[in-house]
Amino acid sequence: MKAARKQTARRERNPDGVPGFAVRRIAADIVDGVLRRRRALDEELDGAAARPVGLAGLTERDRALTRALATTVLRRLGTLRHLLGLFLNRGVPKEAPRVETALLIGAAQILFLDVPDHAAVDLAVRLAQADRHAMPYSGLVNAVLRRLAREGAERLQGLDPAVFDTPEWLMARWAKTYGSDTAHAIAVANGHEPPLDLTVKSDPQGWAARVQGRAIPTGSVRLIAHGAVTALPGFAEGAWWVQDAAAALPAHLFGDVSGRRVADLCAAPGGKTAQLSAAGARVTAVDRAPARLERLRLNLARLSLQAELVCADVAEWTAAPFDAVLLDAPCSATGTIRRHPDVPWRKRASDIAALASLQRRLIERAITLLRPGGILVFCSCSLEPEEAQDIVADLLAREAGVRRVPIAPSEVFGRDEFISKDGDLRTLPCHLPDPDWRLAGLDGFYAARLQKP
Repeated sequence: MKAARKQTARRERNPDGVPGFAVRRIAADIVDGVLRRRRALDEELDGAAARPVGLAGLTERDRALTRALATTVLRRLGTLRHLLGLFLNRGVPKEAPRVETALLIGAAQILFLDVPDHAAVDLAVRLAQADRHAMPYSGLVNAVLRRLAREGAERLQGLDPAVFDTPEWLMARWAKTYGSDTAHAIAVANGHEPPLDLTVKSDPQGWAARVQGRAIPTGSVRLIAHGAVTALPGFAEGAWWVQDAAAALPAHLFGDVSGRRVADLCAAPGGKTAQLSAAGARVTAVDRAPARLERLRLNLARLSLQAELVCADVAEWTAAPFDAVLLDAPCSATGTIRRHPDVPWRKRASDIAALASLQRRLIERAITLLRPGGILVFCSCSLEPEEAQDIVADLLAREAGVRRVPIAPSEVFGRDEFISKDGDLRTLPCHLPDPDWRLAGLDGFYAARLQKP
């Protein structure tokens, strides 16, 4: 009995010693980083911010669970907040934000993950107890989650996650741009965890068989990811790289680039650089972030591909004229919510205007980098017209002689639905439907092809 009491006391002093608690604590830190400090989920999981929360010290299995917890909370945040609100008469205490985080972590496990209810409740209570502001509310966390465990599944029935899990301002924008039905379809697609898409150097059918995936109509190989990507066949040999099927389309719009000088602007992490290099182009990849450029260098080294890497601000960079320029402009990334469920909760409408202003400066610089007759492909992973077709329309109105070169369906694997009325590329998350939702969809992407006089 004395030994058991000592062990309990040690766990109370150091709750990380409780099985499963460290995973929940780190997941809670990641969720807090996104929701309270508006940090990008990728940075919380893989970047510099990942080290302080201890993610690197977990086993592969626990890292996977941590990711699942954080991404599930963010993907289903609206639904979770709605259901928890039904059981919170006075709302979440503002002076103790960890209370809501503990409730969200617990509720995500109860409703959407294969975790026993009692474990989800107990560990969420411990999360509250470990925070001095939230500690007085640990009983509230216990009571709310126990009630959710009893009633949550029934309350969940009949709710439309596409409505609850998409902020109203975003849904309103999409309805205005694409119509209500398409906006709803986009939101439904965003609610599903996406498959893993690979761009292969050659033989998509052969590599699809080797990785137990399928070759999809856009030329990518698609599979349902299980475990570490680095463990898949072909990773060590540099036979492929991870790249959403939509993101792989813009590089095809140049046609044959063998031997041509091509600048890839805002290039990191380097999927398009790799495509252009593999196609025989002499690529100069430009990015302003040294850490991202280093990641690009490592990716190219694994793939045994070559490119000149330049660390510079694209808006100010000058160089000898190029035959072609690819500008994947910084944007709100609202087309990538399937892969980045933090985006709807970090971004604001005001961000779109600011990013559009930056894009205008970048596309003007990109035009100056072209030789006469050279081709610019401007693209962004945004669903918002201000960060897509409006940028191109503004440029065409200002720059005499620059013309749009319409894209034919045959240039995007015969997918007519990918081509806008103006002849630009426009993919939506609800495109590429599949009976198995785990293999459906692709990122929302825009691209226009322009020629300099």
